[in-house]
Amino acid sequence: MPFEPGSVEALRDASRQKAASLNQHVLGYGALAEAEWQAAGIAAPDLAAMRKYRLERIRTELKRRGYAGALLYDPVNIRYATDSTNMQLWVAHNPTRHCFVAAEGPVVLFDYFSCEHLSDHSGVVDEVRPAVSWMYLYSGELTDQKVRRWAAGIADLVREHGGGNNRIAVDHINPEGVEELARLGIAIGNGEAVMENARLIKSPDEILAMRRAIVACEAAMGEMEKALKPGISENELWAELHRGNIARGGEWIETRLLASGPRTNPWFQECSSRVVEEGDLVAFDTDLIGPYGFCADLSRTWLCGDAKPSNEQRDLFRIAADQIAHNTELMQPGISFRDLVERSVVPPGDCFPTRYGVLYHGVGLADEYPTLPHASDWTPDTPDGVLEPGMVLCVESYIGRLGGHEGVKIEEQILITDTGNEQLSTYKLDARLLAD
Repeated sequence: MPFEPGSVEALRDASRQKAASLNQHVLGYGALAEAEWQAAGIAAPDLAAMRKYRLERIRTELKRRGYAGALLYDPVNIRYATDSTNMQLWVAHNPTRHCFVAAEGPVVLFDYFSCEHLSDHSGVVDEVRPAVSWMYLYSGELTDQKVRRWAAGIADLVREHGGGNNRIAVDHINPEGVEELARLGIAIGNGEAVMENARLIKSPDEILAMRRAIVACEAAMGEMEKALKPGISENELWAELHRGNIARGGEWIETRLLASGPRTNPWFQECSSRVVEEGDLVAFDTDLIGPYGFCADLSRTWLCGDAKPSNEQRDLFRIAADQIAHNTELMQPGISFRDLVERSVVPPGDCFPTRYGVLYHGVGLADEYPTLPHASDWTPDTPDGVLEPGMVLCVESYIGRLGGHEGVKIEEQILITDTGNEQLSTYKLDARLLAD
C-alpha cells in the first residue's frame, strides 16, 4: 500500500477496519464445529444480546455494592465484560491488559500495543486506550514512576464518571497500585465478589453458547477415545483433546489431568510419558475452555484395550457412577448449599481419605463460584447460599481406595432449571465398566 505524507491516519483507520473484519470472533468457528452444532440441534446464541446482558449484570452488581466502577485484569473477567480476547494465557500472568466498566458511563478497554481492532466486534466497548503496564518486565526499578502514570489515568476516569463516588472494585492488583490509587483518593474493594456474582446466573444465550462448547468438547473426547490403544503415551492421548478443541475454535485447557493405570490413584497426577497398557483404567478431567470462551468441565474413566475389566475396576466405577447419579438428583432450585452437601452421597470409608476435594462447583467461562465441599469439610468460613435457576454446576466424584492400585473419576455439568435440573454433558460412560 503506498505511503504518502498526511496519509497516516487514513491508513491506520483502514488497517484497523481490515483487522477487525478478520478477527477470530467475527470469522466464527468453522465448518466442522457448525456442522456438529447443527446435527445436535443447538441454535446459535444471540451474541449482541448476551453481551448486553453481561454488562447489565456487572453494573447491577456494582450499584448494589456501592461502587463507581470495576477495574478488571483477569482475562476471563475482561472476556465477560467485553467478549474480546487477546493472548489470554499470556495476559493472565503478564498484566498488560485491563478494562474499566463504569456503573454509569463507558466501558474503556486498555489493550496491548496496536490491538484496538480486537474489540471492535463487541458492540459494548466504548473506547480503547493503550495500557500502561507497570509489571517489572517493563518498568524495572522505575515501577513507581509508571504506577503513578497508570493510576492518574484510572483516577481521571473515576472522577469523570463516578458522580462523586471514588470507590471502585478491582479483581487483581499489586500493592503499588493500591497505594497509589489511595494517595489519589480512590478506594478499592473486592472485584472478584462483583464479577463472580455477576457471572453466577447465565442467560439463555449463554446456555446456548455453553451447550455448543460442550458439544465441541465431547466431539474431541470421541476422537481421543478412538486414539486410546495400548502403547499410546498419556501425553499423546491428551494431545488429541487439545487438537480437537483447537480445531473447533476452542481456546485452551486449564490443566493436564490425565492418568493411567497406577497413576490414577491417588488423583491429581498430571499426564506424563507413561505408556498406557492393556487393561489400564484411563481417567481425565477436560477443564477445557472451548468455543465462545465457555468451560466444558467433564471427567470420564475408560478401560484401555479389549481386556475385560476386573471386579475391582467395576466396583470402583459403580460407586462413582452411583454417587454422581444420586447427587445430581439433589441439585434442585431452592436447596441451600449446606443442605445439598449434607444430603449428598460420599465415598465409602476406604475411599473417603482419597476423596475429591469438592462435591460441586460452579462453572461458566471457567470454574466459578460456588465451591461446595463435603459436609465433613464444611467450616465456619464456608459460604452458604441457594441453588437458583440459571446456575450451572459440575458434580464431581473420585473413587479410589486408600493405598489402592487404580481410581475412577467422573464429572458432569448440570444446569439448574425452574423445575429441577438438566444434565448438559452427554458423553456416555464406559459400558464395560458398568456391566454387572
